[in-house]
Amino acid sequence: MLKLIDIGINLTSDSFDEDRDQVITSAEAIGVAQFIVTGTSVSDSLRAAEITNSYPGKVFFTVGVHPHYAAEFDQFSKNALRDLLTLPAAVAIGECGLDYFRNFSSPRKQRSAFSAQLELAQETKKPVFLHQRNAFDTFLSMIREVRSGLEGGVAHCFTGGPDELKKLLALDLYIGITGWLCDERRGTSLREAVRKLPLNRMLLETDAPYLMPKDLPEKPPSRRNEPRFLLHILKRLAKETGYSIETIAHSTTRNAKMLFGLTPPA
Repeated sequence: MLKLIDIGINLTSDSFDEDRDQVITSAEAIGVAQFIVTGTSVSDSLRAAEITNSYPGKVFFTVGVHPHYAAEFDQFSKNALRDLLTLPAAVAIGECGLDYFRNFSSPRKQRSAFSAQLELAQETKKPVFLHQRNAFDTFLSMIREVRSGLEGGVAHCFTGGPDELKKLLALDLYIGITGWLCDERRGTSLREAVRKLPLNRMLLETDAPYLMPKDLPEKPPSRRNEPRFLLHILKRLAKETGYSIETIAHSTTRNAKMLFGLTPPA
């Protein structure tokens, strides 16, 4: 049995309210041993913390404010995140970053909230869980300025091509691979990039309930992505890179444990 780690799942989503236990059990059946719940706001991070209480040593969480909610970020937010980061299951700061694709918050507010969370990462010595869409140059510049003070980080749900990958790897960041890899139309650049992705920088994530792999042989009627599909993403990554399934499984699990400081499951 493989021992995989899904480093990015939105388990706080109400789409899991009716069957959260079953979702985790189904994923465990195919080899997912540990999960990291993504925090996207103060309230969402609080909810993530509550969920982890039911699964000690198995489910962890990140603490952060997504760029979509950057307009809500203030000193209270920063203090609340700092408090949450003292919990044993809190393993990273994020999801934080920039998203100029939708601009639900202004670019100025996004940069301010991102900068504050990068400061918090340096203060607390926690890695960062990073989001970027249509803002790569500014995003990269902001990380470069503080990289020496960061404990590490992951480019969550990376969808770029070889050039962007090279620049992120130069900052010694990990790269999160999702079902975007399996999208025949949108995933072309990513498939080119993963062939240049070293084993020691790979991480696996589903971003469930979003980004269900489009090439699943049997899609669930709900169209909801789940962590049990992490194995499918792993198999596609093996196909694209030429590495064996076992090699990628071992490497990505080791990488996740190193970056997030995960303890073994109980």
